[in-house]
Amino acid sequence: MLIAMAVWDTIENRRSWMTEQTLDSLQETVDFDRHRLIVADNGSCEATQAIYSSYASLFCDVIENGSNIGTAKAINAAWKHRRPGEHACKIDNDVVILQAGWADIMEEIFERDPTIGIVGLKRWDLLNAPWETGLFETYLEMLPHRPGQRWIVVEHAKGVMGTCQCYSSALLDKIGYLLQPGLYGFDDSLSATRAKVAGFKSVYLPGIEIDHIDPGGTAYTEWKRQRANADFATFKRMKAEYETGLKEVYYDGEFLP
Repeated sequence: MLIAMAVWDTIENRRSWMTEQTLDSLQETVDFDRHRLIVADNGSCEATQAIYSSYASLFCDVIENGSNIGTAKAINAAWKHRRPGEHACKIDNDVVILQAGWADIMEEIFERDPTIGIVGLKRWDLLNAPWETGLFETYLEMLPHRPGQRWIVVEHAKGVMGTCQCYSSALLDKIGYLLQPGLYGFDDSLSATRAKVAGFKSVYLPGIEIDHIDPGGTAYTEWKRQRANADFATFKRMKAEYETGLKEVYYDGEFLP
């Protein structure tokens, strides 16, 4: 699996410590003899560049974009290095995963059920649950298994939100790369919509503890929220175009407004 992480740490947003904790979490929970990590840096400060040096043994590469090109474009820059048949993961740089082997289980899910296209790790603060109705309703399924295989339960959802998501190679061959109307937000929702149109399911992998370590309430998080809100109408239009067939689900990675 190719794991890609977009990073934009500045002196002002003070997120370098989050990037460091995320990298430390990956070092503890991912077998990098089996998986690869590419960081797509959007012009981060010297403190974060120094952190990269400390974790250099983890990286397949650090791509220097030079400026903040947004989440989707940065992840796409990393995913362009995906090998044939390789699954790809998008992880935010403010995440601590507390269980080893999660990447291996995600790959096994794709092998057990090739119609699953997106597997996400579920933050504790998300509303998605089997007892909800409408947009947030989910249901649990134990995947078929042979004697000696581990039991894997997945949580089917209408959309898998942010933080850590893995996309199957088969899905990416059908839909291509991520896209979003602006710098932040909606790439996950649009990907789930495109996956559904392409005939793939989206699920969470329950039981893997994951912490979203960004405390929020800062000028930076408010700026991100405002940027996303400004693009909401464009997102709704794009989503409807995919659902009605007016827009082709495959996207080659070049940003289109």
